[in-house]
Amino acid sequence: MNTVSQLLGHLPPHLAYAVVAGAILAESVLLIGAFIPTLTLLLTAGALARSGEISLPLIVATAAAAVVVGDLLAHRTGRLLGTRLRTGRIGRRIPPVAWRQAERLMNRHGGRAIFIARFLPVVRTLAPHFAGATRLPYRRIAPYSVTAACLWATAEISAGYAAAASLERILTLGAPALAAIAVTVLTTVTLWRRHTAPRRRHDLEAQPAPASSEAHHDQDEAQSLAGIQR
Repeated sequence: MNTVSQLLGHLPPHLAYAVVAGAILAESVLLIGAFIPTLTLLLTAGALARSGEISLPLIVATAAAAVVVGDLLAHRTGRLLGTRLRTGRIGRRIPPVAWRQAERLMNRHGGRAIFIARFLPVVRTLAPHFAGATRLPYRRIAPYSVTAACLWATAEISAGYAAAASLERILTLGAPALAAIAVTVLTTVTLWRRHTAPRRRHDLEAQPAPASSEAHHDQDEAQSLAGIQR
């Protein structure tokens, strides 16, 4: 998270848009893209939009457009490769459960699977490929791709935007409150120690010396033994 945030935060604005778009395209088109942390990237982009470094509407539009283009290219790739998607060197590295879930969504929901899969990591990479491999026409998935792209980009970037605002609020309002609590606790502990210290000293002085107690106990035992011997 810190690495991605630092990378995106140190880029000029136009390059930040390009990095976000490129990462989403890679996730959508390349099977290896299933392992790209686009969620972290979009949350970071939302935080940067909150700070004013990039435009919130523009970054949302960039991410949504990249999703639509990526789904189109993935559909074309799946149509070209067909069943070789799973058996390829990269395809074999994807967990079988993800392949089964994507296939089950496509068989059950058809074009609507693209909308559902957009909110499921890894599966969103596989679903458009499956659509192309099964010869499902792109026009059947296009409306769902556009709708899901807009919702997904808006939700994830807005989450980063809102989280940054919450963090700023916590630092602004919470820090003085935490300082006041810390001072109160330290003061209370100090007064309590000062109040209880004299009482502890008085209790210790009032207790009989352990040595005297042991001496009296030894004397009692000696008298008892003497009585028994008599």
